[in-house]
Amino acid sequence: MDFDKEYLDVVLVPTGLLILLIYHLFLLYKYFDQPLSTSMGYENNDKRNWVAEILQGDDVNRGLGVISSNTSAAMTLASISLTLSSLIGVWIANLPNKVFPIDMNPIKYMSLLTCFLLSFSCFVQSSRHFVHSNYLLSTPGVSDKGGVKKVERAVQRGSEFWLLGLRALYFALNFLLWFFGPIPMFVSSITMVVILYCHDFRKSESDNLRDVLLIS
Repeated sequence: MDFDKEYLDVVLVPTGLLILLIYHLFLLYKYFDQPLSTSMGYENNDKRNWVAEILQGDDVNRGLGVISSNTSAAMTLASISLTLSSLIGVWIANLPNKVFPIDMNPIKYMSLLTCFLLSFSCFVQSSRHFVHSNYLLSTPGVSDKGGVKKVERAVQRGSEFWLLGLRALYFALNFLLWFFGPIPMFVSSITMVVILYCHDFRKSESDNLRDVLLIS
């Protein structure tokens, strides 16, 4: 029985992680090659239009309020990730080795801890870019062409780090299910790829046409 379980860990866990990795590499390729076919590219286009409208309409206060809300959300998730990382680290450090069952692998704990630390780092970077965009928006004369590009870039970078932080939490969920066995972790990987595919990619031709008209 122990041999079978270890065999499943060796086969199913790397397979599930490989499926997630291949999916995200494919998503990254589509994001750079055909951004309008992905939700991330579509959202970036919306953010560019939002920044242009805010600056053209001279409604900086509303823009600062929206970005402040995003900053607060990113800092909240960063705090949660850091708290969970600290709890896991302290628990592992203070737990005697003899308490661990024979079939428990420290890699599970280290993988979960790594995901939470990566999530914390991404959310902190997201907050940094959103704070920088606050400064840019409140700078006099930012409505010129160069200033608009800077604001767009800061908001886009903040959103990208936000998404990376969420992806790290998704991976943490898979590693958490690994504690219940390799089969739940593998099933979770397959299910997550299917759900993320429905969320990350846009197939409507009418939506793509509308995006092209917005960009032009």
